[in-house]
Amino acid sequence: MTAALPTAADVPGWTHTYSGKVRDLYVPAEPSSGPGADDVVLVVASDRISAYDHVLSTPVPGKGVVLTQLSLWWFEQLADLVPTHVVSAAAEREGGRVPDAVAGRAMVCRRLDMFPVECVARGYLTGSGLAEYATSGEVCGVPLPPGLVDGSRLPAPIFTPATKAAVGEHDENVSLEVVAARIGEPDAHLLRDLTLAVYARAEAVARERGVLLADTKLEFGRATTGPDAGAVVLGDEVLTPDSSRFWPLDGWEPGRAQPSFDKQFVRDWLTSPASGWDRASDAPPPPLPDDVVERTRQRYVEAFERLTGRTLSL
Repeated sequence: MTAALPTAADVPGWTHTYSGKVRDLYVPAEPSSGPGADDVVLVVASDRISAYDHVLSTPVPGKGVVLTQLSLWWFEQLADLVPTHVVSAAAEREGGRVPDAVAGRAMVCRRLDMFPVECVARGYLTGSGLAEYATSGEVCGVPLPPGLVDGSRLPAPIFTPATKAAVGEHDENVSLEVVAARIGEPDAHLLRDLTLAVYARAEAVARERGVLLADTKLEFGRATTGPDAGAVVLGDEVLTPDSSRFWPLDGWEPGRAQPSFDKQFVRDWLTSPASGWDRASDAPPPPLPDDVVERTRQRYVEAFERLTGRTLSL
């Protein structure tokens, strides 16, 4: 299955180089002075939303701002555990490098040599992990005790990596041994340890705020320049409703699908008779109705405000 790449907006001073499902990547349009001045990229989070390997035609207003601001908050919470790729998120009008046109939804970040693996930590059983457990009693080669159900808390968080897939394709869950064969055992073990450390910190922070972090996906890269060249750095976005499953603590009930702070409203509508969409067909999903867009927007904002304790004006 393939998906058409979105058209990225023009951003003054930057040249577009790549678009993913949600983010657009830019490099400086003109050389800057000073060592390492151009060893940066501009990462812009759009309002696009994806589901079932499709980038939908209907945006969710403000979603990109939520993703960026929540990621920045989490990067601050994790700074003592692992270096991050954020250089600045300040707008030009504030003396920063982020163009005013994308301020609030963009970060200037270091270039990294990214590891070709999605680093997933799971503290609860659901999603693709639940499906794998149901057939083998394991997730990514990690044995789990019998009798677990949808939403069960695991005895301890586990590292369940996946290979990165192209836009429109599925990531594939793999074992630690597969990752080690691809990037080397020392780096594979380091990524596992960092992923579990980040999850442990984030799970504790979220729980204090009445939110369960069921699982999360992280991406790491290696710094190629600067005084810490060779260091492993946390990149991409981090701990947002796009990359993590957040559940309300007071609604957690193992044995059923959990209410969540993410795009579940979108998934539910697309698979309902109301959408008229056949997921097995080659047809793209239809535009989302206004009420589904608004309810999804509210869930993203609620996730930000419950986790950070801050109010977000969109």
